[in-house]
Amino acid sequence: MNAEALEARVKKLEYQLRTVQDIQEIERLQRIYGYYLEHWMAQDIIDLFSDGPDVGLEWPEGKYIGKEGVRRYFSTMESKDPEFMHQLMQLSPVIDVAPDGKTAIGRWYSYGGVSLPRGGGVSQSLINGIYENEYVKEDGRWKFKKIRWHLNYVNRPGEGWVKPERIAAIKPGAPLSGPKPDIHDTRFELQYPSGHIFPFHFKHPVTGKDSKEAERNATVKPLKVSFP
Repeated sequence: MNAEALEARVKKLEYQLRTVQDIQEIERLQRIYGYYLEHWMAQDIIDLFSDGPDVGLEWPEGKYIGKEGVRRYFSTMESKDPEFMHQLMQLSPVIDVAPDGKTAIGRWYSYGGVSLPRGGGVSQSLINGIYENEYVKEDGRWKFKKIRWHLNYVNRPGEGWVKPERIAAIKPGAPLSGPKPDIHDTRFELQYPSGHIFPFHFKHPVTGKDSKEAERNATVKPLKVSFP
């Protein structure tokens, strides 16, 4: 092996090592977000985001634009009620780091239990969704650029972790309130069984081609959804 080939091999190994380290740091960032979300620690969550112009949230109800949109969403929804709980398991990550090591995209399953004080009582639900998040590296630290969350289903079990009397105390029709998004999402019904496949950021690992979700999604009937 000549000097040029050896140098190229060393550079490749350095790149692979850096990529592995980046993926581990992104996974840690995502997991820490989940722990902060459990008790909706608003400022700690907000501080995980970049201050860049393209920062934002894409939620089932719509988009929250910029760092101010992120701040408005998490600050408005913050709850110090001890009966509030938003446990989130973030599973099966697929993370792709850009060749320059400055940005990345990651896909995760999310599943967890939510206890939400509401209407004088407490509602409970199990929620499943998918993340397709964007990350950016600033001053050597990975931060969130965008959190994009696609809701698959919400399940309200007949029995759960909230005491029956707290569930029974909910006033009928008590609304769930939250901040209004900058852009409402009116594409289609987002919950099971919509048939919609949340688009993948990565290509097929064997063929190198785009996967077939675009063809499937083209057959999904749009449904206008209004939010208060």
